[in-house]
Amino acid sequence: MTIILAVVGILIMVVAIAVSIALHEIGHLIPAKLFNVRVTQYMIGFGKTLWSTKKGETEYGVKAIPLGGYVSMIGMLPPNKPGKKVSKSRQRYFQTMAQQAREDAAAELTDEDDGRTFISLPVWKRMIIMLGGPFMNLVIALVITAILVTSFGVATPTTKVSDVFECMTETTDAAALQAECDAQDDPSPAWEAGLRPGDNVTHFNNQAVSNWDELSGAIRERANTPTAVTYERDGETISSTITPVLTERPRLDRFNQPITDASGNVETASVGFIGMSSQIENVEQPVTAAFGVLGDQISGTFSVLTVLPAKLWDTAKVLVTDGERDPTGPVSVVGVGRIAGEAAAQQDIPLADRGAMLLSLVAGLNVALMVFNLIPLLPLDGGHVLGGLWESIRRGWAKLRGKQDPGPFDIARMFPLTIVVFGLLLSMGVLLIIADLLKPVTLF
Repeated sequence: MTIILAVVGILIMVVAIAVSIALHEIGHLIPAKLFNVRVTQYMIGFGKTLWSTKKGETEYGVKAIPLGGYVSMIGMLPPNKPGKKVSKSRQRYFQTMAQQAREDAAAELTDEDDGRTFISLPVWKRMIIMLGGPFMNLVIALVITAILVTSFGVATPTTKVSDVFECMTETTDAAALQAECDAQDDPSPAWEAGLRPGDNVTHFNNQAVSNWDELSGAIRERANTPTAVTYERDGETISSTITPVLTERPRLDRFNQPITDASGNVETASVGFIGMSSQIENVEQPVTAAFGVLGDQISGTFSVLTVLPAKLWDTAKVLVTDGERDPTGPVSVVGVGRIAGEAAAQQDIPLADRGAMLLSLVAGLNVALMVFNLIPLLPLDGGHVLGGLWESIRRGWAKLRGKQDPGPFDIARMFPLTIVVFGLLLSMGVLLIIADLLKPVTLF
């Protein structure tokens, strides 16, 4: 049964990846059609065509390598300038390739394509087309996140007590929960005040507290100060006095992750501490909460991109050592599928929660697709957007100086960089796939 559930989870994720890619490309296709650009192909995947059909002037199909997709539009490159040839000093591989690409693009044009080429559109229309794909991924992620926060809720620390330290030891982390107390150890403030797992704190310092942020903030500010605390247990209201101790605690960012300095050391602050942990519960949120949750996820994904080279290097080292994969590091589509399979196979977790985990994976996948495609490098969508911005700046500057319009920016000149980026992306994909096969990330 476990194997069957794992296979079902993997198949669900395979379908979700295919649909996400297909909708990403539709995000390019729809505005291109609306702006009357002739679209010759809409393809899911790369390599050999497995199936295709032609409707109107566009061929729709599926290719053998399911690692992306593309929409082929007429006139993506400006034609070679009349009378201008590549000089002998510049007859190199990349320059010749760029010239050939422009000639191939021009060869696709017909007499009916006048005014229907991509490059003939105003820059703002071209940018809408190129941003359409990432925008579609954003919409998918937002819809799924809205479903999750309104139906399944968001994992939220509550004012209910999960665990209590019996005494104050040298450590104040989770390890202290299993530590044995000696006679000379002082009881923790929470234990001394009578708090036990399952209690629900309702008031602190005579102020009502409705969430963990309010309670933890009040605790941190009351170090070494006797404070009234009220909590409920089995329907009974209990009042006591608690004195938070001054201790060093990690500083947390808005994602509740420890903040580290430039050397990688966790930053701490002297605050009040009582020796209890909060119970995490799924709390249903209004649909507007989806924007905040998604915003945090997007911000976190951008943060991962800033350290991606280091994360990839760590992954490569793990392959040749006895180390373990970083669960917060990057994974390939193979890794995403394995995680989905593991999530679906957890029979001790309610079916609804497993469904929520799979939906969350799909939302995270679409956020990653959106952010990754916005990287301002060709052949990614962000590279085309950057080219359009540069063209606008160049044309605007020429107009201000009363100079001749320099015309569209020729992205074919960026082919050398494009090939390098493509090679790096391919290498990254191969590395992560190998790592996900040999040393997969384990979350359960």
